[in-house]
Amino acid sequence: MNTPPATPVSFGQALKFWLWLGCVSFGGPAGQIALMHEELVVRRRWISEQRYLHALHYCMLLPGPEAQQLATYIGWLMHRARGGMAAGVLFVLPSLLLLIGLSWAYVTWGQHPWGQALLWGLKPAVTALVLQAVHRMARRTLQRPWLWGLAALSLAGTLAGIGFPWLVALAAIAGAAVARALPSASPAHSAKSNEASAPAWIDDQTPTPPHARYSLGRLLRAAGMGVGLWALTLGGLAWLLGAEHTLVRMGGFFTEAALLTFGGAYAVLPYVTQAAVTHYGWLSAAQMMDGLALGETTPGPLIMVVAFVGFVGGHGQALNRPGFQGGWLV
Repeated sequence: MNTPPATPVSFGQALKFWLWLGCVSFGGPAGQIALMHEELVVRRRWISEQRYLHALHYCMLLPGPEAQQLATYIGWLMHRARGGMAAGVLFVLPSLLLLIGLSWAYVTWGQHPWGQALLWGLKPAVTALVLQAVHRMARRTLQRPWLWGLAALSLAGTLAGIGFPWLVALAAIAGAAVARALPSASPAHSAKSNEASAPAWIDDQTPTPPHARYSLGRLLRAAGMGVGLWALTLGGLAWLLGAEHTLVRMGGFFTEAALLTFGGAYAVLPYVTQAAVTHYGWLSAAQMMDGLALGETTPGPLIMVVAFVGFVGGHGQALNRPGFQGGWLV
Protein backbone atom coordinates (compact mmCIF):
# COMPACT_ATOMS: atom_id res chain seq x y z
CA MET A 1 0.00 0.00 0.00
CA ASN A 2 1.38 3.37 -1.01
CA THR A 3 2.06 5.96 1.67
CA PRO A 4 0.54 9.42 1.01
CA PRO A 5 2.96 12.24 0.21
CA ALA A 6 4.43 14.11 3.16
CA THR A 7 2.76 17.42 3.94
CA PRO A 8 4.71 20.71 3.66
CA VAL A 9 6.68 21.73 6.74
CA SER A 10 6.09 25.17 8.24
CA PHE A 11 8.93 27.31 9.57
CA GLY A 12 7.52 26.97 13.09
CA GLN A 13 7.60 23.17 12.86
CA ALA A 14 11.18 23.31 11.65
CA LEU A 15 12.20 25.62 14.53
CA LYS A 16 10.82 23.16 17.10
CA PHE A 17 12.62 20.27 15.41
CA TRP A 18 16.03 21.98 15.20
CA LEU A 19 15.84 23.03 18.86
CA TRP A 20 14.85 19.49 19.87
CA LEU A 21 17.71 18.10 17.76
CA GLY A 22 20.21 20.41 19.43
CA CYS A 23 19.08 19.12 22.84
CA VAL A 24 19.24 15.37 22.07
CA SER A 25 22.00 14.99 19.46
CA PHE A 26 24.56 13.14 21.57
CA GLY A 27 27.32 10.89 20.27
CA GLY A 28 29.42 13.15 18.07
CA PRO A 29 29.06 13.48 14.27
CA ALA A 30 28.29 9.81 13.60
CA GLY A 31 25.41 9.75 16.07
CA GLN A 32 24.07 13.14 14.95
CA ILE A 33 24.10 12.26 11.25
CA ALA A 34 22.36 8.96 11.99
CA LEU A 35 19.76 10.72 14.16
CA MET A 36 19.04 13.31 11.47
CA HIS A 37 18.66 10.54 8.91
CA GLU A 38 16.22 8.65 11.14
CA GLU A 39 14.13 11.75 11.84
CA LEU A 40 14.25 13.62 8.53
CA VAL A 41 14.24 10.71 6.07
CA VAL A 42 12.58 7.76 7.79
CA ARG A 43 10.10 9.16 10.33
CA ARG A 44 9.11 12.63 9.14
CA ARG A 45 9.90 12.21 5.42
CA TRP A 46 10.92 15.84 5.04
CA ILE A 47 13.69 14.94 2.58
CA SER A 48 14.39 11.89 0.44
CA GLU A 49 17.19 9.39 1.00
CA GLN A 50 19.11 10.40 -2.11
CA ARG A 51 18.90 14.13 -1.40
CA TYR A 52 19.97 13.55 2.19
CA LEU A 53 23.00 11.49 1.13
CA HIS A 54 23.87 14.05 -1.54
CA ALA A 55 23.83 16.81 1.08
CA LEU A 56 25.86 14.67 3.50
CA HIS A 57 28.55 13.86 0.93
CA TYR A 58 28.76 17.52 -0.05
CA CYS A 59 29.13 18.67 3.57
CA MET A 60 31.81 16.06 4.27
CA LEU A 61 33.99 17.67 1.60
CA LEU A 62 33.87 21.04 3.36
CA PRO A 63 36.04 22.12 6.29
CA GLY A 64 34.45 22.20 9.71
CA PRO A 65 31.80 20.08 11.50
CA GLU A 66 29.79 18.19 8.89
CA ALA A 67 26.79 17.52 11.17
CA GLN A 68 26.12 21.21 11.76
CA GLN A 69 26.72 21.99 8.10
CA LEU A 70 24.25 19.26 7.15
CA ALA A 71 21.60 20.70 9.47
CA THR A 72 22.26 24.21 8.11
CA TYR A 73 22.04 23.02 4.50
CA ILE A 74 18.76 21.16 5.01
CA GLY A 75 17.29 24.08 6.94
CA TRP A 76 18.29 26.41 4.11
CA LEU A 77 16.87 24.05 1.48
CA MET A 78 13.52 23.96 3.27
CA HIS A 79 13.11 27.60 4.34
CA ARG A 80 15.73 29.72 2.61
CA ALA A 81 18.29 31.78 4.55
CA ARG A 82 16.24 32.09 7.73
CA GLY A 83 15.84 28.32 7.83
CA GLY A 84 19.58 27.77 7.43
CA MET A 85 20.47 30.27 10.15
CA ALA A 86 17.86 28.87 12.52
CA ALA A 87 19.03 25.29 11.99
CA GLY A 88 22.69 26.18 12.40
CA VAL A 89 22.18 28.26 15.55
CA LEU A 90 19.70 25.96 17.30
CA PHE A 91 21.82 22.90 16.56
CA VAL A 92 24.71 24.31 18.63
CA LEU A 93 22.97 26.61 21.13
CA PRO A 94 22.11 23.98 23.80
CA SER A 95 25.61 22.49 23.72
CA LEU A 96 27.19 25.96 23.87
CA LEU A 97 25.21 26.91 26.96
CA LEU A 98 25.91 23.54 28.61
CA LEU A 99 29.63 23.67 27.89
CA ILE A 100 29.93 27.22 29.20
CA GLY A 101 28.25 26.12 32.43
CA LEU A 102 30.41 22.99 32.70
CA SER A 103 33.54 24.99 31.95
CA TRP A 104 32.68 27.39 34.77
CA ALA A 105 32.14 24.42 37.10
CA TYR A 106 35.44 22.95 35.93
CA VAL A 107 37.32 26.11 36.81
CA THR A 108 35.52 26.50 40.13
CA TRP A 109 35.36 22.90 41.38
CA GLY A 110 38.06 21.19 39.39
CA GLN A 111 39.13 18.67 42.02
CA HIS A 112 35.78 17.29 43.16
CA PRO A 113 35.71 13.46 42.98
CA TRP A 114 32.06 13.39 41.84
CA GLY A 115 33.12 15.08 38.61
CA GLN A 116 35.67 12.39 37.91
CA ALA A 117 33.14 9.64 38.62
CA LEU A 118 30.56 11.29 36.37
CA LEU A 119 32.85 11.63 33.37
CA TRP A 120 34.35 8.16 33.64
CA GLY A 121 30.88 6.64 33.96
CA LEU A 122 29.56 8.41 30.86
CA LYS A 123 32.48 7.57 28.58
CA PRO A 124 31.51 3.89 27.93
CA ALA A 125 27.91 4.88 27.18
CA VAL A 126 29.03 7.53 24.68
CA THR A 127 31.39 5.06 23.00
CA ALA A 128 28.56 2.51 22.62
CA LEU A 129 26.28 5.18 21.16
CA VAL A 130 28.87 6.17 18.54
CA LEU A 131 29.52 2.56 17.52
CA GLN A 132 25.80 1.83 17.18
CA ALA A 133 25.26 4.97 15.11
CA VAL A 134 28.12 4.10 12.76
CA HIS A 135 26.72 0.60 12.26
CA ARG A 136 23.22 1.95 11.51
CA MET A 137 24.50 4.45 8.96
CA ALA A 138 26.71 1.83 7.33
CA ARG A 139 23.79 -0.54 6.82
CA ARG A 140 21.79 2.21 5.10
CA THR A 141 24.50 3.68 2.89
CA LEU A 142 26.77 0.72 2.04
CA GLN A 143 24.27 -1.17 -0.09
CA ARG A 144 26.73 -3.17 -2.20
CA PRO A 145 29.65 -5.44 -1.23
CA TRP A 146 32.15 -3.28 -3.09
CA LEU A 147 31.08 -0.27 -1.00
CA TRP A 148 31.91 -2.19 2.18
CA GLY A 149 35.29 -3.02 0.67
CA LEU A 150 35.89 0.62 -0.21
CA ALA A 151 34.94 1.64 3.34
CA ALA A 152 37.40 -0.92 4.76
CA LEU A 153 40.17 0.38 2.50
CA SER A 154 39.38 3.94 3.55
CA LEU A 155 39.60 2.94 7.21
CA ALA A 156 42.93 1.23 6.58
CA GLY A 157 44.19 4.34 4.80
CA THR A 158 43.10 6.52 7.71
CA LEU A 159 44.94 4.30 10.19
CA ALA A 160 47.99 4.38 7.94
CA GLY A 161 48.05 8.17 8.07
CA ILE A 162 46.88 8.98 4.54
CA GLY A 163 45.47 12.50 4.35
CA PHE A 164 41.71 12.96 4.21
CA PRO A 165 41.70 14.84 0.86
CA TRP A 166 43.62 11.98 -0.75
CA LEU A 167 41.19 9.40 0.61
CA VAL A 168 38.19 11.37 -0.66
CA ALA A 169 39.74 11.81 -4.11
CA LEU A 170 40.67 8.13 -4.42
CA ALA A 171 37.25 6.98 -3.20
CA ALA A 172 35.51 9.29 -5.67
CA ILE A 173 37.64 7.96 -8.55
CA ALA A 174 36.93 4.36 -7.50
CA GLY A 175 33.20 5.03 -7.26
CA ALA A 176 33.08 6.71 -10.66
CA ALA A 177 35.06 3.85 -12.23
CA VAL A 178 32.78 1.16 -10.79
CA ALA A 179 29.60 3.05 -11.72
CA ARG A 180 30.84 3.43 -15.30
CA ALA A 181 32.05 -0.15 -15.71
CA LEU A 182 29.15 -1.80 -13.84
CA PRO A 183 26.06 0.47 -13.87
CA SER A 184 24.00 -2.21 -12.12
CA ALA A 185 26.35 -2.04 -9.14
CA SER A 186 25.19 1.50 -8.33
CA PRO A 187 23.10 1.68 -5.12
CA ALA A 188 20.84 4.37 -6.61
CA HIS A 189 18.32 1.88 -8.02
CA SER A 190 17.70 0.16 -4.71
CA ALA A 191 17.36 3.47 -2.90
CA LYS A 192 14.78 4.68 -5.40
CA SER A 193 12.76 1.50 -5.11
CA ASN A 194 12.76 1.76 -1.30
CA GLU A 195 11.34 5.28 -1.48
CA ALA A 196 8.78 4.63 -4.19
CA SER A 197 6.03 3.93 -1.62
CA ALA A 198 6.96 6.79 0.72
CA PRO A 199 7.56 10.06 -1.15
CA ALA A 200 9.14 12.81 0.89
CA TRP A 201 8.24 16.50 1.03
CA ILE A 202 11.52 17.28 -0.76
CA ASP A 203 11.76 14.20 -2.96
CA ASP A 204 14.16 13.15 -5.70
CA GLN A 205 11.82 14.56 -8.33
CA THR A 206 11.02 17.79 -6.47
CA PRO A 207 12.17 20.77 -8.57
CA THR A 208 15.04 22.78 -7.14
CA PRO A 209 13.55 25.81 -5.36
CA PRO A 210 14.47 29.23 -6.77
CA HIS A 211 16.63 30.21 -3.77
CA ALA A 212 18.75 27.04 -4.22
CA ARG A 213 19.68 27.82 -7.82
CA TYR A 214 23.06 29.38 -8.47
CA SER A 215 23.20 33.16 -8.55
CA LEU A 216 26.47 35.10 -8.51
CA GLY A 217 24.78 38.08 -6.89
CA ARG A 218 23.37 36.06 -4.00
CA LEU A 219 26.72 34.32 -3.55
CA LEU A 220 28.59 37.62 -3.32
CA ARG A 221 26.04 39.15 -0.94
CA ALA A 222 26.10 36.15 1.39
CA ALA A 223 29.90 35.99 1.33
CA GLY A 224 30.14 39.73 1.95
CA MET A 225 27.80 39.55 4.96
CA GLY A 226 29.73 36.62 6.45
CA VAL A 227 33.14 38.21 5.99
CA GLY A 228 31.83 41.52 7.26
CA LEU A 229 30.44 40.02 10.48
CA TRP A 230 33.70 38.14 11.06
CA ALA A 231 35.84 41.23 10.45
CA LEU A 232 33.62 43.38 12.67
CA THR A 233 33.75 40.87 15.54
CA LEU A 234 37.46 40.05 15.44
CA GLY A 235 38.42 43.62 14.58
CA GLY A 236 36.32 44.94 17.47
CA LEU A 237 38.03 42.59 19.90
CA ALA A 238 41.47 43.61 18.64
CA TRP A 239 40.57 47.29 18.95
CA LEU A 240 39.23 46.90 22.50
CA LEU A 241 41.74 44.40 23.90
CA GLY A 242 44.81 44.67 21.68
CA ALA A 243 46.04 42.38 18.94
CA GLU A 244 48.08 40.22 21.35
CA HIS A 245 45.24 39.51 23.76
CA THR A 246 44.44 35.83 24.29
CA LEU A 247 40.86 36.17 23.06
CA VAL A 248 42.00 37.87 19.85
CA ARG A 249 44.60 35.17 19.21
CA MET A 250 41.96 32.52 19.87
CA GLY A 251 39.63 34.16 17.38
CA GLY A 252 42.33 34.17 14.74
CA PHE A 253 43.27 30.55 15.37
CA PHE A 254 39.68 29.28 15.35
CA THR A 255 39.11 31.13 12.07
CA GLU A 256 42.13 29.36 10.62
CA ALA A 257 40.89 26.00 11.92
CA ALA A 258 37.44 26.57 10.41
CA LEU A 259 38.95 27.20 6.98
CA LEU A 260 41.73 24.62 6.87
CA THR A 261 40.52 21.55 8.74
CA PHE A 262 38.78 18.83 6.71
CA GLY A 263 37.32 15.51 7.74
CA GLY A 264 34.89 16.52 10.47
CA ALA A 265 35.29 16.91 14.20
CA TYR A 266 37.45 13.83 14.70
CA ALA A 267 39.97 15.22 12.22
CA VAL A 268 39.77 18.79 13.54
CA LEU A 269 40.25 18.00 17.23
CA PRO A 270 43.86 16.74 17.01
CA TYR A 271 44.76 19.96 15.21
CA VAL A 272 43.00 22.09 17.86
CA THR A 273 44.59 20.05 20.66
CA GLN A 274 48.09 20.45 19.30
CA ALA A 275 47.70 24.20 18.92
CA ALA A 276 45.95 24.82 22.26
CA VAL A 277 48.36 22.66 24.28
CA THR A 278 51.71 22.75 22.48
CA HIS A 279 51.81 25.90 20.36
CA TYR A 280 49.86 28.47 22.41
CA GLY A 281 49.89 26.85 25.85
CA TRP A 282 46.30 27.83 26.63
CA LEU A 283 45.65 24.47 28.34
CA SER A 284 47.61 21.53 29.67
CA ALA A 285 47.23 18.12 28.04
CA ALA A 286 45.20 16.89 31.02
CA GLN A 287 42.85 19.87 30.83
CA MET A 288 42.34 19.34 27.10
CA MET A 289 41.43 15.70 27.69
CA ASP A 290 38.89 16.83 30.28
CA GLY A 291 37.40 19.19 27.70
CA LEU A 292 37.14 16.41 25.11
CA ALA A 293 35.33 14.22 27.65
CA LEU A 294 32.85 17.02 28.38
CA GLY A 295 32.33 17.58 24.67
CA GLU A 296 31.55 13.90 24.14
CA THR A 297 28.94 13.87 26.89
CA THR A 298 27.00 16.96 25.81
CA PRO A 299 24.67 17.32 22.80
CA GLY A 300 25.61 19.16 19.64
CA PRO A 301 28.71 18.93 17.44
CA LEU A 302 31.84 17.65 19.14
CA ILE A 303 33.82 20.61 17.82
CA MET A 304 31.96 22.73 20.40
CA VAL A 305 34.81 21.70 22.71
CA VAL A 306 36.39 24.93 21.43
CA ALA A 307 33.98 26.69 23.82
CA PHE A 308 35.75 24.86 26.65
CA VAL A 309 39.14 25.88 25.22
CA GLY A 310 38.05 29.49 24.97
CA PHE A 311 36.48 29.66 28.44
CA VAL A 312 39.11 27.71 30.37
CA GLY A 313 42.06 28.99 28.35
CA GLY A 314 40.80 32.54 28.80
CA HIS A 315 40.79 32.00 32.57
CA GLY A 316 44.40 30.88 32.71
CA GLN A 317 45.09 32.76 35.95
CA ALA A 318 42.33 30.83 37.69
CA LEU A 319 43.64 27.52 36.38
CA ASN A 320 47.16 28.30 37.54
CA ARG A 321 46.16 29.26 41.08
CA PRO A 322 47.87 27.28 43.90
CA GLY A 323 46.28 23.90 44.57
CA PHE A 324 44.63 23.41 41.17
CA GLN A 325 45.75 20.06 39.79
CA GLY A 326 44.50 20.24 36.22
CA GLY A 327 40.87 19.17 36.37
CA TRP A 328 38.51 16.36 37.18
CA LEU A 329 40.41 13.61 35.42
CA VAL A 330 43.88 14.22 36.86
